[in-house]
Amino acid sequence: MRKVLILIYLEQSIRVETFPICSYGQARCRLPLLADLFDRVIQQSSRMHDVSSDLHWELEQYFLPSRNIIRKRKCHSFGILTPGDKENVQKLEKEQLMEVILRLLGAWEDPLSHLYWSMSQGQDKDFNFYSPGKALEMSDMVQDLRDGVAKVADRMKLLGVIRNSAGYTSPEDSGPSAAISFYKQGHLDPGDHHDLLHCFKRDSNKVKNYLRILKCTTFPGSDC
Repeated sequence: MRKVLILIYLEQSIRVETFPICSYGQARCRLPLLADLFDRVIQQSSRMHDVSSDLHWELEQYFLPSRNIIRKRKCHSFGILTPGDKENVQKLEKEQLMEVILRLLGAWEDPLSHLYWSMSQGQDKDFNFYSPGKALEMSDMVQDLRDGVAKVADRMKLLGVIRNSAGYTSPEDSGPSAAISFYKQGHLDPGDHHDLLHCFKRDSNKVKNYLRILKCTTFPGSDC
């Protein structure tokens, strides 16, 4: 509890003395507290996971009754080491967990762009009437969420919560390049769409849970 109070005090000092104006430029607008930034990215991650789950479910309902499209291709993000349960997640240093979150988000920027392009070119007009829009929404959400998480990381470094070694991770560093090269080869069929959505649904759920745990370890007792 003492650490949380110290963190709040530091944030109040920073808001008043160092950053008097928001990034939007409104007069007398203060930067949000770290806890508020966490709440924002957690909400974004929950929304992103909901959209991915909906689109994955819709694809299965449309194709599975008549086609065997499940191939269980290994997810392209398999090279990113992710703890599988809450206990192991909590064992990670905050810097490590932040790095995992940023790498997972970075691993999806290109694949989701290809998913959107492929769905927009698809031949199944009934399914693809709304699906490309959702795929584009997910692609935009990943970029927005990654920017938001990067801001959280910057604020945590500023407050001394994490070390400066926890920095920006480029998409190229987010996973094995050979593992994502398949999605850059051109046309994706419904089976590829299914594999991508299955993997993104899994990874987006991890991001959502990891952000919640990271907030809880930063602010013990805050609705955890």
